Amino acid sequence: MKKTLISALALSAAMSASAAQAEELNVVCSNEQTWCDLMAQNFKIDTGVDVAMVRKSTGEVLAQLRAEKGNPKVDVWWGGTGDPHIIAANEGLTAATGVDVSGLLGWAQNMTEMTEGRAIGVHVGLLGFIYNSEVLAEKGLPAPACWRDLAKPEYKGEIQVANPNSSGTAYTELATLVQLFGEDEAFKLLAEIGGNVNQYTKSGSAPVKATARGETTIGIGFMHDMVKLKKEGFPVELVAPCEGTGYELGAVSVVEGAPNMEAAKKWVEYVISAEGQSPGLEVSVYNIPSNPGAATDPEAPEMAAIKLIDYDFATYGASDTRERLLARWEKDVKGAGGAIEE
Repeated sequence: MKKTLISALALSAAMSASAAQAEELNVVCSNEQTWCDLMAQNFKIDTGVDVAMVRKSTGEVLAQLRAEKGNPKVDVWWGGTGDPHIIAANEGLTAATGVDVSGLLGWAQNMTEMTEGRAIGVHVGLLGFIYNSEVLAEKGLPAPACWRDLAKPEYKGEIQVANPNSSGTAYTELATLVQLFGEDEAFKLLAEIGGNVNQYTKSGSAPVKATARGETTIGIGFMHDMVKLKKEGFPVELVAPCEGTGYELGAVSVVEGAPNMEAAKKWVEYVISAEGQSPGLEVSVYNIPSNPGAATDPEAPEMAAIKLIDYDFATYGASDTRERLLARWEKDVKGAGGAIEE
């Protein structure tokens, strides 16, 4: 009898261990690779859940979720600009989790309400541009201060920006200028800036990094990525455009029909916690976290210190708006600029 009891307990323990070992999660990440890797590592340590992590830009993820609708291969989409997350929610590609967001900052809660619980805000990133002060001095160029400055002929071939078809960063720029100047004027300006662009990159952070390395003079992107490079000692200066600028609400979304739904909910709870968000500073993540208890860096950009537009996420996160603006960008802007990175 005693032997039978021991065997039963051993079998039960083995089955429990097997179930715990079997718990896994597939995450597609639109943050920087180092942040993706650290979060996967920390989540595994804290929860025991194995994470298979792949990094892709927001445009790529949205295309993947559309292609896999009804038979998803991933459980969670973490990071990247909020507009594509809103589009995914509106198209039924992501699911409401019921995770409690009452402790998050207002803008994160607003995104949750806007998407009926399908996307939750995890960070804010402020849009701007950066220039390499050494390259600028070598070429005898003035420092740009405004969006309209980027259209000046002296910057011919000196600017790099991402392709809005693949990059949420670049789509945020496109939507920002439309809201600042009106659609027709914005596309006229984008075409003029495009005439000065040497390359449209696939990744939204690539132009900022290229500027730091001196491969281009000016890059358009998010300011938290620029802070990282400046703190690393690169000869760069950050610019918050004089006319005003837009911003991203980075988000996390669980895929509709996720194979590992319970683990996916754990991930969401973790990435919106102070404990989950604070370690970003270890890998130089300087955006504004959605949990007020998360650690921040004193050199990170502050929303209150920058002239921001009242970014209309509902309109510019709608599929028809995005598709129409991207089609117009292909027609009116793409041909004016440099090479397109494939």
